[in-house]
Amino acid sequence: MTRSSLADTEFVVHSIAQTAVDNEREFGDLDAVVGDGDFGFSLARGFEIVLADWPDFDRSSPADFLKKTALVISGRIGGTSGPLWGTAFLRASAAVAGKADLDGDDVVAMLRAAAEGIKARGKSDLGDKTLLDALVPATDAFEAELRAGSDGLAALARAAVVARERADATSFLQARRGRASYTGERSIGSPDPGAVAVAVILERLSREWAARDDL
Repeated sequence: MTRSSLADTEFVVHSIAQTAVDNEREFGDLDAVVGDGDFGFSLARGFEIVLADWPDFDRSSPADFLKKTALVISGRIGGTSGPLWGTAFLRASAAVAGKADLDGDDVVAMLRAAAEGIKARGKSDLGDKTLLDALVPATDAFEAELRAGSDGLAALARAAVVARERADATSFLQARRGRASYTGERSIGSPDPGAVAVAVILERLSREWAARDDL
């Protein structure tokens, strides 16, 4: 069976949304170590709306679908998470505007655009102990696998491994952005919840993608 890029986009967004909902407590507990503990709650509530509004999303193209996702997230996720995650989806949408069929290069472009959007919106970069510390290396790994001739599934699996490694490594960093930055050196010793979320999302997506019955 030949899948459309829109179907792939829907699959990915649905997996992300369900992962956020299912891991609300884990993400919240991580955030509570040095933050205000609302990360898991905020992310779950926003993506619950995404799932609830799912039938009404614009499916004209992958870009339109991602744009609708971005608008829901921006409007319904509280704290700093809403603007950051909403911006990520919006920038990803813009990266593939006007395209009906997406390939590996488009996926890389979307991930790069999402990361740049997060950097700009959060005034953050690698090493600041944010989700970027997992997202950017995972994107690098995904692209490197594609360039080496691996298929999308293998590239995704490698990205998930790298995301987990880098998320765990944020335990050794001092937070320089967000509420955790207020705790100074006390932020060292626990992983960044956003980075962990990226790892968990990619790990689940990798498993679910491999198990798809329409491959």
